[in-house]
Amino acid sequence: MARGPRERTAPDSLVVVDKPSGMTSHDVVARVRRLAGTRKVGHAGTLDPMATGVLLVGVERTTRLLGRLALTDKAYSATVRLGVATVTDDAEGEALASSDASGVALADVEAALSALRGDILQRPSAVSAIKVDGVRSYKRVRDGDAVELPARPVTVSRLEVIDARVGDGVLDLDVEVECSTGTYVRALARDLGSALGVGGHLTALRRTRVGAFGLDRARTLEQLEESLDAVPLADVVRDSFGVVDVDAAAAESVLHGGRVATAYEGPSPVGVLGPDGCVLSLAEPREGRLVPVVVFS
Repeated sequence: MARGPRERTAPDSLVVVDKPSGMTSHDVVARVRRLAGTRKVGHAGTLDPMATGVLLVGVERTTRLLGRLALTDKAYSATVRLGVATVTDDAEGEALASSDASGVALADVEAALSALRGDILQRPSAVSAIKVDGVRSYKRVRDGDAVELPARPVTVSRLEVIDARVGDGVLDLDVEVECSTGTYVRALARDLGSALGVGGHLTALRRTRVGAFGLDRARTLEQLEESLDAVPLADVVRDSFGVVDVDAAAAESVLHGGRVATAYEGPSPVGVLGPDGCVLSLAEPREGRLVPVVVFS
């Protein structure tokens, strides 16, 4: 049977999706697979079903960049509810304890936030995809196990209260967050509530940026149904990494895994582009040469 227009395989590209609430990241990947007409689709940086916003979905050879793109910094808009702690540190889990937070002063909130900024050690939420002895932490919690994940270093470069609203025994805070990969925003809500002695959890989370890709470049699934707008592989590399352009002879060497001399001294890894602008590899500069780490044949 001949393929229809929507079944043609999409080129190597990155689809920046504005994920809706209620869908898993895997659900989004399945939808893009259908739209792109290929099984070779993956995502960088999982979003919980409750969360919305930027989800990077790679198509064809761009999937080989996803591990690198997932390591870039991220930005979020979130709402923290002080006064209730939950088992999941967000609104999807059952309440563990509550305490009247309606009288918490914003000056005390700011003082507690200061300890959550910068380079910190953060204990991830127990209901997470982190593996403990080969089993996902969230599965252990669902099976009734008590899980206490070890703290790990993360960087919170911005954590700012934008608005505050007093409710029935609670204080809701709208916050803006910029942080390193591996940071749990719901763990920030938990730790803020704990520091203030009233408990806290996340009631809303919207990811506004992953590395160079923000909501201004994102499309809803409904928009993608109309037109599968995507960022070409070469543009993804140019936007996310340093770039070195090489001539035809060097390009042939790169495609065979060869090391090419370079004067490049920028951040690593670096994208290596051929004379026609196509992506040849990601490489690491070492002692004046580009050592390929990913080669695009």
